[in-house]
Amino acid sequence: MGSWLGATRAAAHGCRGNGGAAAVGGAGPGAAERWGRRGAARRRRRRCAALLLAMELSLARVDYLQVGVTSQKTMKLLPASGRKATQKVVVGDQDGVITCFGIKKGEAVPVFKTLPGQKIARLELGGALNTPQEKIFVATGSEVRGFTKRGKQFLSFETNLTESIKAMHISGADLFLCASYIYNHYCDCKDQHYYLSGDKINDVLCLPVEKVNCITPVLACQDRVLRVLQGSDLLYEVEVSGPPTVLALNNGNGSDSGEEIVFGTSDGKVGLIQITGSNPVHKWEIGNEKKRGGILCIDSFDILGDGVKELLIGRDDGVLEVYNFESADDPVLRYDHALSESIASVQGGCVGKDGYDEILACTYSGWLTGLTTEPIHREGGSGEELKLSQEMQSKISSLRSELEHLQMKVLQEREKYQQSSQSSTAVSSVPAFSVNDKFTLNKDDASYSLILEVQTAIDNVLVQSDVPIDLLDVDKNSAVVSFSSCDSEPNSNFLLATYRCQANTTRLELKVRSIEGQYGTLQAYVTPRIQPKTCQVHQYQIKPLSLHQRTHSIDHDRPMNTLMLKGQFSFAEIHSWVVFCLPEVPEKTPAGESITFYFQNTFLGTQLESTYRKGEGFFKSDNISTISILKDVLSKEATKRKINLNISYDINEESVRYTLKLIHPKLEYQQLLAKKVHLIDALKELQVHEGNVDFLLPKYRSILEEADQLLEEYKKQPAHLERLYGMITDLFIDKFKFKGTNVKTKVPLLLEVLDGCDQDGLIAFFEAAA
Repeated sequence: MGSWLGATRAAAHGCRGNGGAAAVGGAGPGAAERWGRRGAARRRRRRCAALLLAMELSLARVDYLQVGVTSQKTMKLLPASGRKATQKVVVGDQDGVITCFGIKKGEAVPVFKTLPGQKIARLELGGALNTPQEKIFVATGSEVRGFTKRGKQFLSFETNLTESIKAMHISGADLFLCASYIYNHYCDCKDQHYYLSGDKINDVLCLPVEKVNCITPVLACQDRVLRVLQGSDLLYEVEVSGPPTVLALNNGNGSDSGEEIVFGTSDGKVGLIQITGSNPVHKWEIGNEKKRGGILCIDSFDILGDGVKELLIGRDDGVLEVYNFESADDPVLRYDHALSESIASVQGGCVGKDGYDEILACTYSGWLTGLTTEPIHREGGSGEELKLSQEMQSKISSLRSELEHLQMKVLQEREKYQQSSQSSTAVSSVPAFSVNDKFTLNKDDASYSLILEVQTAIDNVLVQSDVPIDLLDVDKNSAVVSFSSCDSEPNSNFLLATYRCQANTTRLELKVRSIEGQYGTLQAYVTPRIQPKTCQVHQYQIKPLSLHQRTHSIDHDRPMNTLMLKGQFSFAEIHSWVVFCLPEVPEKTPAGESITFYFQNTFLGTQLESTYRKGEGFFKSDNISTISILKDVLSKEATKRKINLNISYDINEESVRYTLKLIHPKLEYQQLLAKKVHLIDALKELQVHEGNVDFLLPKYRSILEEADQLLEEYKKQPAHLERLYGMITDLFIDKFKFKGTNVKTKVPLLLEVLDGCDQDGLIAFFEAAA
């Protein structure tokens, strides 16, 4: 249906042929002078930004309208018709509807709206290079559709991909699409290049062709890697600190070189990398010290009006952040605002009123919310204030009448439903609702975060587990939790807990900590506040080595234990066993004949190296318990498939001493914390009885002074000490199990040694127990 962009291709290829000089603003006489002036201008802007930091950034919130549930990166602002003129907003939702609207006198005025269809996974703007990007492209299923800014469809391109499109980027006539593992490049709807990624692809973009003079796609992959491509080949990989979820060009254009990319990760970090032709250059990274949510969207916009674009960040916990740059390498958090649900898209522009910039956010449930620089309160007595008041009164009046109309309609529909449900020909209808869930391992505290987000208010969530897990406190969680007693034998229930949510709660975050070696299923029954009552069940796998996290490399100098498997199994079969045992392993069988994965235990810091191919598997770890768990689970999985395994192992005695030295500082700290907490009540009683604590030793006085912090820390880590005792006990049993000795009768003696908290005595007990 129609061509891609008409004259776009010619423009694109013209830009590619301009040569290097055009990309950097020209060469020859006067170039150095121009760069000098630019540098001076940049320095002036930086000084202005430093002065503006002393001023408070004041933004007022405005809610415009609500569309359907939205996916990540599905909202854009169309280019303005003039400087500081208001821009039209275009958004695509999961009902397949594209809505384009503008704001006039504070009201949303529709430009066009399409009919429902397949879920819209991505929305991008495109057009000929070096022209306003005002053509609208959406990815639905395996199809890409194009619309003009007036809503006329001019393109329907069926890609014939076997999976739905997950990520999309457009540059002139070039279209870059990604499914879960597959990348495709099209030019004028003709297939150009293809690449199969080693792990799931979360986002894709291409460096600006007009600046770098070649097509350089970059893939953000789940295995903490950015993959830079050249044609159908991998140019190089860039390791980043977390699983990258979103990519954006720095300053919206890749900066002066066109090579700078900003990435955001699922664990809340943001970084800047320069993608050169041979090696990446890491510029800066912003950590996540405040433990905020993962990054879903990024934009660059000059909201301060100082000539330097700020970095706009949208997170999955609803926090919107604005970062300012005092210097090129020093991003500073300037402003943040908390919305009640995850931010799927963010854009900077002029939406509500001419001349007033704002940040527009689109949330998961489809709310379009602006943070505008337009002042809400004006000087009293002005005609403008009177006019504003009249506008507000008119708006309030229309909203009231609309609300009354909706209430009447709801009552009518409810009566109609009750009548139809009682008739002899009644057909039950379960109302559909969307749940956005995320189950991820946190490296900092070795716990899993379960985030449940519903498009409507949540009534309650029932959590059930058939394996032992601990529920941890979450500060942001305002729900009331109640526990039910459960009999673990007949029903395999180790946990039954109900979270009752407050009114208008649409997002709930839970934290759980599992025990390695205990594996099964965690289930969440989500019931929203809708009629008739309905519930959705979501399942999450607790894996045998659930506290292990993928890493890029390990320390090969540590004393390692080795497990070797040989048998008549295929590469795909042993890969499926590894997927069953360990988190963060791609479900798709890797390309090639063999693969190596590295892992780190987030609780203890021990390591695991996994290398396998058809008929062979090698697993190395400095923790004997890790090898023991793998041996038991892999044997069980092979037996299920009636595959005979030849299992051998090589145990390094020094590894036990090494692991104990890793555990002991944590054990010592937790024992000391427990002792302090147990003393608090007695010390407080003494304080009340004596009237002061001057007679106490300094160490006891410090316990009273820090009582609140100690209790808070102890509350956040239930069963932490017991967990460490359990790990040391398992290590003791596993060490002698490989020697064919049962030492369970000596466990009480081990616990006595642990109470003494002496590292040398503990190591001596392990060595003498034989």
